[in-house]
Amino acid sequence: MFKRIDHVELVPSDYEKTITFYTDILGFTIKERIKIGTPPLREIVYLTLGDTMMEFLDVENPDPKPANPWTVGYLSIALEVDNMDETVAYLKEKGVDIAWGPTDIGGPIRAEIRDPDGLTIELRQW
Repeated sequence: MFKRIDHVELVPSDYEKTITFYTDILGFTIKERIKIGTPPLREIVYLTLGDTMMEFLDVENPDPKPANPWTVGYLSIALEVDNMDETVAYLKEKGVDIAWGPTDIGGPIRAEIRDPDGLTIELRQW
């Protein structure tokens, strides 16, 4: 019946800056951009990484994310990496701060970074 997660949807505060972060730093590619023009929604862009897709919505004046991270809702996304040490070195070269880790959590190695809005992106080496 259910096959997989088709996509994850995100509303960034700075649409172009966030698209640049996900494409230029994290290696996502733009699959499609669709102008909407139905306020407050202006445009949708689909970004892919392997067989994963994210949908970013360009919304006029979105509300800021809540200060308390422990609110009901999706908390973060996680990206699998081949080599945590190489990934961390690459991200630091690109000016991306490592918010937490890397730490061995009893098998997998885990670290966290933040996107331009401070949303958590977990890095996981299995």
